Amino acid sequence: MLNNIITSEQQEQLLKLIAESETIVLTCHQNADGDALGSCLAWAEVLKSVYGKEPQIFVPDQYPDYLHWLPNSEKIIRYDKHREGCDFVLAHADLVFCLDFNSAHRTAEMESALCGSPAKKVLIDHHLDPTVDTVLTISLPEASSTCELVFRIVWQLGCFDQLTKHFAVPIYCGMMTDTGAFTYNSDSCDIYFIISQLLTKHINKDKIYRNVYHNFSENRLRLMGFVMYERLVVDSARHASYFTITRDDMKRFHFVKGDAEGLVNMPLQIKGHKLSISLREDTEKDNLIWVSLRSVDQFPCNKMAAQFFNGGGHLNASGGRLFCSLAEAVDITKQAILAFEKEL
Repeated sequence: MLNNIITSEQQEQLLKLIAESETIVLTCHQNADGDALGSCLAWAEVLKSVYGKEPQIFVPDQYPDYLHWLPNSEKIIRYDKHREGCDFVLAHADLVFCLDFNSAHRTAEMESALCGSPAKKVLIDHHLDPTVDTVLTISLPEASSTCELVFRIVWQLGCFDQLTKHFAVPIYCGMMTDTGAFTYNSDSCDIYFIISQLLTKHINKDKIYRNVYHNFSENRLRLMGFVMYERLVVDSARHASYFTITRDDMKRFHFVKGDAEGLVNMPLQIKGHKLSISLREDTEKDNLIWVSLRSVDQFPCNKMAAQFFNGGGHLNASGGRLFCSLAEAVDITKQAILAFEKEL
C-alpha cells in the first residue's frame, strides 16, 4: 500500500477548492514532455469523471508529435496559438493547477498571464525548491514523476476505482518517460505497486512504450546516426561526453519537435560513462542553446545545470539553456566537465 503524501488538512483544502471552483485551468511547463502532458490529462480526467468539472488544459507551446496519441490530447490548447483566449480565461479563472514545474518562468510566454491571474493556484510537482505563489503546494522531489504524485493523490482520495484507462494511460506514460522507461529514478517499490494498479485498467503498456519510443520518422533515425558519428565528443578520461546539434543539422534532417528526444541518453551506453550533455541550437532564436544532461549513479546533473547552464532538475536528468553561440556553449560545457572532474 502507499503512504499518504498530503495531510488530512491539505486533502480537505484540495477538495474544498475543487468544489468551490467553476472555471478551472490546468497548465504545465514549456516544451511539455510525457510527464507534463500525462499529469495534466490524467488530473483533468479526475476532475471531470469524479468531481463533475470541465477543466481546460493550456500548454505554453508546441509539444512532440509522439505524444499526440494520448487520450483527450486533442482538447489541449496551445497558449502560443490562442493567447488572447487563454489570457481571458486565466483572468477570470477560479482555480489553476500548476503541474510539473517549480517556477512560473518555466511557462515561458504564459508567465505574465499566469502570475497575473487572480485564480487560486495549486502546485503538484516533483522538482526541487518550488517558488510558485500558491494556496496549496504538493511537492515531493523524491518522486519519480508528477504523474506518480497525481496517482498517489487519487489513491489517497479513494477515487481510483471510479477511473478508467483514460486516467491510467497518461499516468503510465508520464512515469515511463520521466524515468527513461524505468531505467533511472525508479528504484522505489511504490512505483511498481502503482504500475500493478494501472494494469487493472487494462492499459497496454507495451503499446504505450512503442507509441513513445518507436514512433519517429526515418529522418529522426538518420539524425541520430549522424549526431552519434559526427557530433559526439567523448572525454574518456573523465567518463563524460557532449554533442551539438546545429540549426543546419536540423534543416538537413527535416527536424520536428521531439526528434532530439532520447539522444542524450545514448552516450551513457559507453562502458564506464557517467555524464552525457546535449547542446542544441534553437530553431528560431539566435544565441539560444538548449541543454540536456543525463548521468548515472550519484553524479549531480542538477548541480551542474544550475551552476553552468541556467537550469536545474533531478540528480540524473536535468536541463537548462545558454544565451550564447554554440561555440561558446561548447566552451562552457568543457569548463563544466572540468569543474566536476572529481565527481566524474
